[in-house]
Amino acid sequence: MTAVGDYLLRNAAFTDLDAPTLYAILQLRLDVFVVEQRCVYRELDGRDTEPTARHMWLQDSSGAIVTYLRTLAEDRDVTRVGRVVTSPAFRGRTLADQLLQAALSGISGPVVADAQEHLQAWYERHGFLVSAPPVLYDGIAHVPMRRPALDAGRQ
Repeated sequence: MTAVGDYLLRNAAFTDLDAPTLYAILQLRLDVFVVEQRCVYRELDGRDTEPTARHMWLQDSSGAIVTYLRTLAEDRDVTRVGRVVTSPAFRGRTLADQLLQAALSGISGPVVADAQEHLQAWYERHGFLVSAPPVLYDGIAHVPMRRPALDAGRQ
């Protein structure tokens, strides 16, 4: 574990998640993506358990997960970042920025994301560029984005 301000940064493979932590992660994702955004879709997509899946989150001093994301190997050298979510009570504190920066710091190859359209500028601040026209996923507009591979000097 690493400290990020007042929060602990956690990073785990699926097989390293204990039941209470997995429950808290899934509850946060469902509360925001399904309930808050009123989007009924298959949130549990089968990719959480893939061997390359990494689950990253910040937790507060009580152990509550305040922001979360998942990375996956998309193909040979491309990483996908997704399921970026912050608890409503912790929004506006740049916690998702800090978590994404931590995730990206360990990735030198290209990174892709399907950003919800209203978050396009947020992803652009982290080096992502629009890579295709917006598409609708389960009734929500998403913008395919890509952060190019880093030069050796930019890592």
